Amino acid sequence: MQDKLTTNAGQPWADNEHSQTAGKRGPVLIQDYALLEKLAHFNRERIPERIVHAKGAGAKGVFELTHDMSAYTTADLFNGAGKKTPLMVRFSQVAGEAGYPDTYRDVRGFAVKFYTQEGNYDIVGNNTPVFFVNDPLKFPDFIHSQKRDPRTHKRTPDMQWDFWSLSPESVHQVTYLMGDRGIPASYRTMHGYGSHTFKWVNKEGEQFWVKYHFRTDQGVKNMSNELADQMLIKDLDFLQNDLFNAIEDGEYPSWTLYAQILPYEEGLKYEHDIFECYKSSFAKKIPIN
Repeated sequence: MQDKLTTNAGQPWADNEHSQTAGKRGPVLIQDYALLEKLAHFNRERIPERIVHAKGAGAKGVFELTHDMSAYTTADLFNGAGKKTPLMVRFSQVAGEAGYPDTYRDVRGFAVKFYTQEGNYDIVGNNTPVFFVNDPLKFPDFIHSQKRDPRTHKRTPDMQWDFWSLSPESVHQVTYLMGDRGIPASYRTMHGYGSHTFKWVNKEGEQFWVKYHFRTDQGVKNMSNELADQMLIKDLDFLQNDLFNAIEDGEYPSWTLYAQILPYEEGLKYEHDIFECYKSSFAKKIPIN
Protein backbone atom coordinates (compact mmCIF):
# COMPACT_ATOMS: atom_id res chain seq x y z
CA MET A 1 0.00 0.00 0.00
CA GLN A 2 1.34 3.42 -0.94
CA ASP A 3 2.17 5.71 1.99
CA LYS A 4 -0.11 8.70 2.37
CA LEU A 5 1.03 12.23 3.12
CA THR A 6 -0.53 13.43 6.39
CA THR A 7 -0.39 16.31 8.82
CA ASN A 8 1.25 15.85 12.22
CA ALA A 9 -2.15 14.80 13.57
CA GLY A 10 -2.45 12.05 10.96
CA GLN A 11 -5.02 13.78 8.72
CA PRO A 12 -4.63 13.14 4.97
CA TRP A 13 -2.94 16.01 3.12
CA ALA A 14 -3.60 16.13 -0.62
CA ASP A 15 -1.37 18.99 -1.78
CA ASN A 16 2.13 19.68 -0.49
CA GLU A 17 3.00 22.18 -3.23
CA HIS A 18 0.33 24.88 -3.18
CA SER A 19 -1.04 27.09 -0.41
CA GLN A 20 -4.72 27.97 -0.16
CA THR A 21 -5.39 31.40 -1.66
CA ALA A 22 -8.36 33.69 -2.19
CA GLY A 23 -8.70 33.07 -5.89
CA LYS A 24 -5.98 32.32 -8.41
CA ARG A 25 -3.90 35.42 -7.60
CA GLY A 26 -5.33 36.31 -4.19
CA PRO A 27 -3.55 36.37 -0.82
CA VAL A 28 -2.65 33.23 1.10
CA LEU A 29 -5.36 32.33 3.61
CA ILE A 30 -4.82 32.03 7.35
CA GLN A 31 -7.22 29.05 7.30
CA ASP A 32 -4.53 26.96 5.56
CA TYR A 33 -3.56 24.98 8.65
CA ALA A 34 -1.30 22.68 6.62
CA LEU A 35 0.79 25.69 5.58
CA LEU A 36 0.91 27.01 9.14
CA GLU A 37 1.90 23.60 10.47
CA LYS A 38 4.67 23.21 7.90
CA LEU A 39 6.08 26.70 8.58
CA ALA A 40 5.82 26.22 12.34
CA HIS A 41 7.73 22.97 12.04
CA PHE A 42 10.38 24.68 9.91
CA ASN A 43 10.75 27.55 12.38
CA ARG A 44 11.28 25.07 15.20
CA GLU A 45 13.67 22.61 13.53
CA ARG A 46 16.45 24.01 15.72
CA ILE A 47 14.85 24.17 19.12
CA PRO A 48 16.20 24.77 22.61
CA GLU A 49 16.53 21.67 24.76
CA ARG A 50 13.22 20.69 26.31
CA ILE A 51 12.85 21.30 30.03
CA VAL A 52 11.98 17.74 31.03
CA HIS A 53 12.45 14.40 29.26
CA ALA A 54 15.26 15.96 27.23
CA LYS A 55 17.14 12.69 26.78
CA GLY A 56 15.39 9.64 25.42
CA ALA A 57 15.46 6.64 23.12
CA GLY A 58 12.69 5.43 20.86
CA ALA A 59 11.67 2.45 18.76
CA LYS A 60 8.98 1.59 16.26
CA GLY A 61 6.62 -1.29 16.81
CA VAL A 62 3.15 -2.74 16.24
CA PHE A 63 0.16 -2.90 18.57
CA GLU A 64 -1.92 -6.06 18.07
CA LEU A 65 -5.36 -6.10 19.65
CA THR A 66 -6.12 -9.44 21.31
CA HIS A 67 -9.45 -8.51 22.97
CA ASP A 68 -12.15 -6.55 21.17
CA MET A 69 -13.05 -3.52 23.30
CA SER A 70 -16.02 -2.24 21.28
CA ALA A 71 -18.26 -2.72 24.31
CA TYR A 72 -16.36 0.13 25.93
CA THR A 73 -15.02 2.39 23.16
CA THR A 74 -15.46 3.33 19.51
CA ALA A 75 -11.74 4.08 19.13
CA ASP A 76 -10.59 2.29 15.98
CA LEU A 77 -7.40 0.78 17.39
CA PHE A 78 -9.35 -0.94 20.19
CA ASN A 79 -12.05 -2.40 17.92
CA GLY A 80 -11.67 -5.78 16.21
CA ALA A 81 -9.52 -8.53 17.71
CA GLY A 82 -6.41 -9.13 15.63
CA LYS A 83 -6.19 -5.54 14.37
CA LYS A 84 -2.62 -4.25 14.07
CA THR A 85 -1.69 -0.60 14.51
CA PRO A 86 1.84 0.79 13.95
CA LEU A 87 3.26 2.78 16.82
CA MET A 88 6.29 4.61 18.16
CA VAL A 89 7.42 4.43 21.78
CA ARG A 90 9.84 6.82 23.50
CA PHE A 91 11.55 6.11 26.80
CA SER A 92 13.27 9.00 28.56
CA GLN A 93 15.00 10.39 31.61
CA VAL A 94 12.96 13.10 33.32
CA ALA A 95 15.09 15.57 35.24
CA GLY A 96 18.42 15.87 33.47
CA GLU A 97 19.78 17.37 30.28
CA ALA A 98 20.52 15.69 26.94
CA GLY A 99 23.91 14.48 28.24
CA TYR A 100 22.45 13.15 31.48
CA PRO A 101 23.68 9.69 32.61
CA ASP A 102 21.10 6.97 32.01
CA THR A 103 21.64 5.25 35.35
CA TYR A 104 20.90 8.13 37.73
CA ARG A 105 17.96 7.47 40.03
CA ASP A 106 15.05 9.09 38.24
CA VAL A 107 11.55 8.48 36.96
CA ARG A 108 11.51 7.31 33.32
CA GLY A 109 9.18 8.58 30.66
CA PHE A 110 7.06 6.05 28.75
CA ALA A 111 5.21 7.64 25.81
CA VAL A 112 3.41 5.79 23.00
CA LYS A 113 2.11 7.23 19.72
CA PHE A 114 -0.35 5.02 17.83
CA TYR A 115 -0.76 5.69 14.09
CA THR A 116 -4.43 4.73 13.83
CA GLN A 117 -6.87 4.78 10.92
CA GLU A 118 -8.52 7.80 12.57
CA GLY A 119 -5.34 9.81 13.17
CA ASN A 120 -2.60 9.73 15.78
CA TYR A 121 -3.39 8.71 19.36
CA ASP A 122 -0.92 9.52 22.14
CA ILE A 123 -0.62 7.97 25.59
CA VAL A 124 1.94 9.95 27.57
CA GLY A 125 3.13 8.48 30.85
CA ASN A 126 5.94 7.20 33.03
CA ASN A 127 7.28 3.94 34.37
CA THR A 128 5.38 4.60 37.61
CA PRO A 129 1.61 4.34 38.19
CA VAL A 130 1.58 7.41 40.48
CA PHE A 131 3.04 10.91 40.38
CA PHE A 132 4.49 13.58 42.67
CA VAL A 133 1.73 16.17 42.30
CA ASN A 134 -1.94 16.21 41.37
CA ASP A 135 -2.51 19.88 40.59
CA PRO A 136 -0.75 21.18 37.42
CA LEU A 137 -0.20 24.50 39.21
CA LYS A 138 2.51 22.79 41.28
CA PHE A 139 4.24 21.07 38.35
CA PRO A 140 6.66 23.91 37.44
CA ASP A 141 7.64 24.23 41.10
CA PHE A 142 8.27 20.50 41.32
CA ILE A 143 10.44 20.49 38.19
CA HIS A 144 12.44 23.49 39.41
CA SER A 145 13.22 21.53 42.57
CA GLN A 146 14.73 18.75 40.45
CA LYS A 147 16.88 21.06 38.34
CA ARG A 148 20.17 22.80 39.00
CA ASP A 149 20.51 25.41 41.72
CA PRO A 150 20.71 28.77 39.89
CA ARG A 151 23.41 29.93 42.32
CA THR A 152 25.74 26.92 42.20
CA HIS A 153 24.51 25.29 38.97
CA LYS A 154 24.48 21.95 40.81
CA ARG A 155 21.65 19.54 41.36
CA THR A 156 20.95 19.52 45.05
CA PRO A 157 18.91 17.08 47.16
CA ASP A 158 18.05 19.98 49.47
CA MET A 159 15.73 21.51 46.86
CA GLN A 160 14.18 18.14 46.03
CA TRP A 161 13.43 17.14 49.59
CA ASP A 162 12.29 20.64 50.48
CA PHE A 163 9.58 20.37 47.85
CA TRP A 164 8.63 16.78 48.67
CA SER A 165 8.44 17.42 52.40
CA LEU A 166 6.02 20.30 51.79
CA SER A 167 3.89 18.26 49.37
CA PRO A 168 2.30 15.32 51.24
CA GLU A 169 0.83 13.89 48.04
CA SER A 170 4.39 13.16 46.87
CA VAL A 171 4.92 10.40 49.45
CA HIS A 172 3.71 7.49 47.31
CA GLN A 173 5.87 8.44 44.35
CA VAL A 174 8.89 9.26 46.53
CA THR A 175 8.80 5.79 48.13
CA TYR A 176 8.58 4.30 44.63
CA LEU A 177 11.51 6.34 43.33
CA MET A 178 13.71 5.81 46.38
CA GLY A 179 12.94 2.10 46.65
CA ASP A 180 14.27 -0.90 44.76
CA ARG A 181 12.36 0.09 41.63
CA GLY A 182 14.01 3.51 41.30
CA ILE A 183 16.72 2.53 38.79
CA PRO A 184 15.54 0.28 35.92
CA ALA A 185 18.12 -2.19 34.62
CA SER A 186 16.79 -1.65 31.10
CA TYR A 187 14.02 0.18 29.28
CA ARG A 188 12.95 -3.31 28.26
CA THR A 189 12.43 -4.45 31.84
CA MET A 190 10.16 -1.73 33.19
CA HIS A 191 6.41 -1.21 33.09
CA GLY A 192 4.72 1.85 31.61
CA TYR A 193 1.61 3.67 32.77
CA GLY A 194 -0.63 6.37 31.37
CA SER A 195 -0.47 8.63 34.41
CA HIS A 196 -3.94 10.11 34.01
CA THR A 197 -7.48 8.78 34.14
CA PHE A 198 -8.90 8.68 30.60
CA LYS A 199 -12.47 8.32 29.35
CA TRP A 200 -13.83 5.84 26.79
CA VAL A 201 -17.25 6.12 25.11
CA ASN A 202 -18.95 3.23 23.26
CA LYS A 203 -21.35 3.44 20.31
CA GLU A 204 -24.35 3.56 22.68
CA GLY A 205 -22.90 6.65 24.32
CA GLU A 206 -22.03 4.83 27.55
CA GLN A 207 -18.98 6.27 29.28
CA PHE A 208 -16.16 4.54 31.15
CA TRP A 209 -13.12 5.68 33.11
CA VAL A 210 -9.91 4.02 31.95
CA LYS A 211 -6.30 3.70 33.09
CA TYR A 212 -3.58 2.23 30.85
CA HIS A 213 -0.93 -0.23 32.11
CA PHE A 214 1.88 -1.45 29.82
CA ARG A 215 3.33 -4.55 31.49
CA THR A 216 6.74 -5.68 30.30
CA ASP A 217 6.90 -9.24 28.95
CA GLN A 218 10.61 -9.39 29.77
CA GLY A 219 10.03 -9.26 33.52
CA VAL A 220 10.87 -6.34 35.81
CA LYS A 221 14.57 -5.88 36.57
CA ASN A 222 16.24 -3.03 38.41
CA MET A 223 19.75 -1.90 39.40
CA SER A 224 21.36 -1.46 42.79
CA ASN A 225 23.03 1.83 43.62
CA GLU A 226 26.43 0.16 43.31
CA LEU A 227 25.80 -1.25 39.85
CA ALA A 228 24.26 2.03 38.68
CA ASP A 229 27.40 3.89 39.77
CA GLN A 230 29.59 1.39 37.89
CA MET A 231 27.56 1.78 34.70
CA LEU A 232 27.71 5.57 35.06
CA ILE A 233 31.49 5.32 34.69
CA LYS A 234 31.42 2.80 31.86
CA ASP A 235 28.54 4.08 29.69
CA LEU A 236 26.56 7.31 30.11
CA ASP A 237 24.06 6.03 27.53
CA PHE A 238 23.64 2.56 28.99
CA LEU A 239 19.83 2.28 28.73
CA GLN A 240 19.80 3.73 25.22
CA ASN A 241 22.53 1.36 24.03
CA ASP A 242 20.91 -1.64 25.72
CA LEU A 243 17.68 -1.02 23.81
CA PHE A 244 19.46 -0.44 20.50
CA ASN A 245 21.68 -3.51 20.81
CA ALA A 246 18.78 -5.78 21.79
CA ILE A 247 16.79 -4.72 18.73
CA GLU A 248 19.82 -5.04 16.45
CA ASP A 249 20.31 -8.60 17.76
CA GLY A 250 16.66 -9.49 17.06
CA GLU A 251 15.70 -9.57 20.74
CA TYR A 252 12.60 -7.45 20.27
CA PRO A 253 11.03 -6.30 23.54
CA SER A 254 7.29 -6.43 24.01
CA TRP A 255 4.67 -5.21 26.45
CA THR A 256 1.10 -6.31 27.17
CA LEU A 257 -1.32 -3.40 27.43
CA TYR A 258 -4.01 -3.71 30.08
CA ALA A 259 -6.98 -1.39 30.58
CA GLN A 260 -8.54 -0.78 33.98
CA ILE A 261 -12.16 0.09 33.32
CA LEU A 262 -14.80 1.59 35.59
CA PRO A 263 -18.34 2.69 34.58
CA TYR A 264 -18.74 6.47 34.62
CA GLU A 265 -21.11 6.84 37.56
CA GLU A 266 -19.31 4.22 39.63
CA GLY A 267 -16.08 6.14 39.12
CA LEU A 268 -17.62 9.32 40.50
CA LYS A 269 -18.81 7.42 43.59
CA TYR A 270 -15.65 5.31 44.04
CA GLU A 271 -14.10 5.15 47.51
CA HIS A 272 -10.97 6.94 46.22
CA ASP A 273 -10.70 9.96 43.93
CA ILE A 274 -9.76 8.30 40.61
CA PHE A 275 -8.46 11.62 39.25
CA GLU A 276 -5.75 11.97 41.88
CA CYS A 277 -2.83 10.24 40.20
CA TYR A 278 -0.84 9.86 43.41
CA LYS A 279 -3.43 7.46 44.84
CA SER A 280 -3.97 3.79 44.10
CA SER A 281 -5.42 2.57 40.82
CA PHE A 282 -8.91 1.19 40.50
CA ALA A 283 -10.89 -1.77 39.22
CA LYS A 284 -9.88 -5.00 37.53
CA LYS A 285 -7.41 -4.92 34.64
CA ILE A 286 -8.40 -6.32 31.24
CA PRO A 287 -5.63 -7.34 28.81
CA ILE A 288 -6.15 -5.88 25.33
CA ASN A 289 -2.74 -6.57 23.77
